[in-house]
Amino acid sequence: MAKPNLRHADVVIRSAHLIDGTGSPATYGDVAITNDKIVAIGDLSEVSGSREIEANARAVAPGFIDVHTHDDRAVLSDPIMACKISQGVTTVITGNCGISLAPLASKLLPPPLDLIADRPESLFPDFSAYLNALDNEPPAVNLAAQVGHSTLRIGAMDNLERPATGEEIKSMRHQLDHALEAGAIGMSTGLYYEPASAAPTSEVIELAKSIRDARGIHTTHMRNEGDHIEQSPEESFRIGRDANVPIVISHHKVGGISNHGRSRQTLRMIDEASNYQAIAFDVYPYVASSTVLGVKRLETASRIVVTWSKPHPEMAGQDLSHISEELGCDLITAARALAPAGAIYFMMSEDDVQRILSHPKAMIGSDGLPHDDHPHPRLWGTFPRVLGHYARERGLFTLEEAVRRMTSLPAAQFGLMERGKLNVGSYADLVLFNQKTVIDRATFEAPTRAAEGIDLVMVNGRAVWENGAATGARPGLALRRQSLGQMGSNTTSGC
Repeated sequence: MAKPNLRHADVVIRSAHLIDGTGSPATYGDVAITNDKIVAIGDLSEVSGSREIEANARAVAPGFIDVHTHDDRAVLSDPIMACKISQGVTTVITGNCGISLAPLASKLLPPPLDLIADRPESLFPDFSAYLNALDNEPPAVNLAAQVGHSTLRIGAMDNLERPATGEEIKSMRHQLDHALEAGAIGMSTGLYYEPASAAPTSEVIELAKSIRDARGIHTTHMRNEGDHIEQSPEESFRIGRDANVPIVISHHKVGGISNHGRSRQTLRMIDEASNYQAIAFDVYPYVASSTVLGVKRLETASRIVVTWSKPHPEMAGQDLSHISEELGCDLITAARALAPAGAIYFMMSEDDVQRILSHPKAMIGSDGLPHDDHPHPRLWGTFPRVLGHYARERGLFTLEEAVRRMTSLPAAQFGLMERGKLNVGSYADLVLFNQKTVIDRATFEAPTRAAEGIDLVMVNGRAVWENGAATGARPGLALRRQSLGQMGSNTTSGC
């Protein structure tokens, strides 16, 4: 590699195992950073740095992109975002599963909106106000935000248990258009949840036409991830085709003991549809899900752990079966007594998780819930778990391939230009980690333990995590759609 015409940089990381994010084999060399950009890569022995960092053959990779988060309020209420930067995450995608903090002015917070909003004052009447709040009080991570379909419905409808009328769709589309103009990157749906479960496919298609016009993206928590798992992707594919928008299937899984193994069919369906339209998906590396506590999933889970409860906060972290015994009632009665509440559901098979993770289209998303009293460990452990457990220990894929699924692949899908690759000219979103020791330490019993082996994390050229602690720096940016590139790349390899 030719030596650069450069003599000095703000930061030089030396003697690193360079993983560029494309899936290509790692190389060995140095990285120079000035301001917020990478300015040189390779043999930088003749370049000095105001700060010099010895990597000692540890890995340097692009910062990880968490494509499925519910960090909408956390980036404002806890802007240091230790749960993310401690595992190497430098950019988060919010507004998933049909819920976002904007655009909505409401006194109602029906589930699952209460996963991200603790009170009506947490909401923003328009999307520009939300993004401006992030500009004024930036978090440690970058953020790109979607509009939630359920949020739009709550704001436009007096009865969520029916399809929207033509006038209500017109009102929702008006709000969506304004949000896209303000910088939202697209719209998500949560058709499984009650605020949107009555919405027909045609309603979503009409709204998705605004996404098409704005060249945005559509992500979906599908209508069913259990017994009807093969019907739900077909609905998602239809929305993408009819509205001509790229689709991301959120946290792809197959739930319920009776459905274990059906990921073979769903992945085959995704492969076939990908021949004709832009389809992608994300996945988290655990056999348990986490969402609101309700009666619909009780029979499909082998174990249920309560993550929070408004009337009984002391029950967080306890098994629902144990709580029902204490209360002297069945699981349904216990769940209703705890509501509103959240829970972890053990309902997937390890074989399905590994099969989905192994697919070349699989992006990594934590789906963590930062406001839970006793969160799912995926909030703190997702990315190191993929690197340490599934890549190094299980050999599911190479380390370079694991990094691709966290960096260049999601950057291409969400149009994050100059991020996701270790390139000269790219933003200096970087993670320095020990490839021999990196591993998740968060467990279902102790879910907020920081990972091991993540030694340095930089966002836009500034260190946000170092020596096992947050630095306090908050250089993150609200990434608006107008500053992003084409979304929905259908590539399955480094680009």
